[in-house]
Amino acid sequence: MASTAAPTYVVSTTARLAAPPNRVYATIANYHTGHPHIVPRQFSGMAVEEGGIGEGTRIRFQVRVLGTTTHFRAVVTEPEPGRVLVERNIAGSDSVTTFTVDPGPTPGESTVTISTEFSVKPGLAGRIERFLTPRILRPMYAEELRRLEAQARASDPARTAAPATARA
Repeated sequence: MASTAAPTYVVSTTARLAAPPNRVYATIANYHTGHPHIVPRQFSGMAVEEGGIGEGTRIRFQVRVLGTTTHFRAVVTEPEPGRVLVERNIAGSDSVTTFTVDPGPTPGESTVTISTEFSVKPGLAGRIERFLTPRILRPMYAEELRRLEAQARASDPARTAAPATARA
């Protein structure tokens, strides 16, 4: 049986972060004090409309790319609390962005993937969008992952202690 769902494409970036999964996930899920600090400079005006931490949160924000500002509203769900958080846009785009946080290869590290699924638009405009979108989003996601690592590490009380120094 053929699917009636519109075709989609996905843009994603994965990185290993030097921060524990619980802190990384908590940073992503907290739209009051965590998430606003990890978004790249192209994002602005992030505001919480409802909730603010994880499931049921509603947010709005703008993204400025190639001289055009697009307004978004999104609803947050947590299909796997503590591991998978999803932002489903309800205005501005029908895109769905998923944050997946897994334990890294060594203790205290995380492997994090940011992926966004888009509906394929028909015609030349759709082909141009599918060509440009990965080239624009992957560097933005890489920046977001760097910021996420820094924010998650900054929230770690063990990292705020004075660093150990070697003795002669």
